[in-house]
Amino acid sequence: MTGRTEWPGDSPDSSRAEKELSPQDPAERARAICLRLLTGTPRTRKQLADALRKREIPDEVAEEVLSRFEDVGLIDDAAFAGAWVESRHHGRGLARRALARELRTRGVEPTLIQEAVDQLDSEREEATARELVARKLRATRGLERDRRLRRLAGMLARKGYPEGMALRVVRQALEAEGEDTEGLDESF
Repeated sequence: MTGRTEWPGDSPDSSRAEKELSPQDPAERARAICLRLLTGTPRTRKQLADALRKREIPDEVAEEVLSRFEDVGLIDDAAFAGAWVESRHHGRGLARRALARELRTRGVEPTLIQEAVDQLDSEREEATARELVARKLRATRGLERDRRLRRLAGMLARKGYPEGMALRVVRQALEAEGEDTEGLDESF
């Protein structure tokens, strides 16, 4: 182990290639770093800027290279956010709130985050919540009603679903199974 932090897609050869570049040409080094990082997976401008800063590329050089990459379409935070929302909602069942939080941590601007999460309308979000509950419902059979409710609503809460929607979806799923849901509003 070399002691340096590995990035996804890093290989010993890629860091060696970086070192072989002329240390006098930080712009060429910055371009190589960005291209290598973008090869593995799309990244936001902030993620690339952080990687360049970590590799001690001067800020003005990093800004110039990142702007050029944006101009030619290699960096597109709006497209990244849209694809992220679609992928994570479909694949992991995450709700708008959780998706917005993930995009914020990746440095996407608030206006772009809002546009991306607005792709998900409340009906689609609720349909996904119902699918998640239906999948998990079988695993909670045999547990007492309140415990089932807490597990199922907790699962939805961790995925960013609003409390009201989570409780409504879980209550309806339990009722569909023949579970008595009277008094659930008072206990939660």
